[in-house]
Amino acid sequence: MYTHIFFKEVTPISDQNPFNASDDASASRASAQQTVLQLIDLLLLEVVEEGPRLVLGRLREQVLSADLQAQATTTELKKLTEVVKKVTSPANRIGTLLSLPTKTTAHIVVGGAEYYANIDPRLEESELEVGMQILVNEAFTVLKTLDYDKSGALMKISDLLSDGRIRVAQETGANSTLLIRAAMLKDEKLKVGDEVRTDASHRVAVERVEASQKKNYFLEESPTTTWDDIGGQKEAIKSIRDTLEQPLLYPELYQRFQYSQPKGFLLYGPPGCGKTLIGKATAAGIVKQLQKEKKEKVEEYFLHIKGPEILNMWLGESERMVRDIFAQAREKANSGYLPVVFIDEAESILGTRRSSRTQNILSTLVPMFCAEMDGVASLKEMVIILASNRPDLIDPAILRPGRIDRKIKVGRPDKASTRDIFAIYLSEKLPIAQDLVDEAQGDLEKARQILIECCTEALFQDNAENKMIEVRLRSNRREILYRKDLVNGAIIASIVERAKETAIKRAIAGEAEGLRKNDLLDALSAEYKEGEILPPTGILEDWLTLIDHDPKNVVGISLLNEEKRSNGIQKSII
Repeated sequence: MYTHIFFKEVTPISDQNPFNASDDASASRASAQQTVLQLIDLLLLEVVEEGPRLVLGRLREQVLSADLQAQATTTELKKLTEVVKKVTSPANRIGTLLSLPTKTTAHIVVGGAEYYANIDPRLEESELEVGMQILVNEAFTVLKTLDYDKSGALMKISDLLSDGRIRVAQETGANSTLLIRAAMLKDEKLKVGDEVRTDASHRVAVERVEASQKKNYFLEESPTTTWDDIGGQKEAIKSIRDTLEQPLLYPELYQRFQYSQPKGFLLYGPPGCGKTLIGKATAAGIVKQLQKEKKEKVEEYFLHIKGPEILNMWLGESERMVRDIFAQAREKANSGYLPVVFIDEAESILGTRRSSRTQNILSTLVPMFCAEMDGVASLKEMVIILASNRPDLIDPAILRPGRIDRKIKVGRPDKASTRDIFAIYLSEKLPIAQDLVDEAQGDLEKARQILIECCTEALFQDNAENKMIEVRLRSNRREILYRKDLVNGAIIASIVERAKETAIKRAIAGEAEGLRKNDLLDALSAEYKEGEILPPTGILEDWLTLIDHDPKNVVGISLLNEEKRSNGIQKSII
């Protein structure tokens, strides 16, 4: 006996249009499908005949398949709906946060227009910082923070207002603008001349930017040179130490005498005689003496200014560099340092205002330097040292008392000073040839002194080989200058280096190590024979910087050494 089961035809869900179905209709279909599946499962439990069970099984598979297709269609529909929503929704705007009047409102600027906007309650107050980029919707509600912008216009600070605002200007200085500080600049110690980056609306100073040329025109370093590293120049060193150290070590005594402490020094003399070394030793020497005598914790701050690099073709740029140098020195002085401003080749930037090719620059640079020096109270604030081979080219306004108070000549070394300089470069650690050690009976120090004395005596002999220059004076008198008259510390250092090079080559070839007398004597001859100490031009002023003669008395100079003439240098230079 067969049981006949009649089923109402079920329309597959896949045949329906899913895009026209509502969420309620989808829920109704899902409920109906669940009911049909439950009914089929009950019938399968009741029906035992094989034929009806196969029909019910195929029907169950059809219902399940329709259910899976409906779920897939619904998922795709949701994804498509989200995509359509994204591509059709309006774009959010980007603005800058200027302030927070209340906890729920923000003062913002978007596209040059200002708004008081609501803040999304989901945003934490700590996330909102002045100057930060923000995201706003159509209703100008602040939705999200986007951190600080990484680009923007650069402007220089021309003034700092008491309320924290900043007056800035472009390079030309035509227009000035007042900016508020971003949160990241709130506690930043800014100064006039610093560069700041502004936001897109030019309302907020976002960050301080390191000036691109700040490290180009001076070297900030801690010199390790001491007074012991300088051979000879005892008088110059004594003069500068007495002038600098005594007022700092005994301020009460100098105050009772109402002594006006000097502010600046000029080191002048022929090239290669140790002006730069003395300048470097000054910083370390004074601080070391202060720490030793007064037990003060003072650190040096040495600014080695390269004069020619300050000159700049842009109007006002050189003057700005001078202001930056003095401003940085004062800032370090207020922090407990003793700043030493050392300007090498001072005549290049502080030359007379009428005699220089760069007179247009110097006509404003020299007055700027004078004004900055007038603002220095004493050497307690900073020490200013100028070095020059041509002091006659420095503007008299710089060298007058009250600015550069002391002029110290760094002359050529005499015979005793030459020995001292040789002793510095021929140090105790250098290997000496065994035959020289045997001559000194095994005493290495005595062997070293033999080397020093040998080279010094050869340099200071008044023989034909050592003749260098004939000077013709206005009185018709002629003077002969020898190698000793043109010696300096740089030449002595070069002689020792040449001798070391010879000894090294000999050791590489397998011979015994050590410096010999002939190494130094050959190096001495080679150094002067090449004529490296002689000017490449026939300008009388250049020669007078070498021979230490009064320019008014010299009318001509001639070379006397035939070997130099064979190298292409004419006999009669002037």
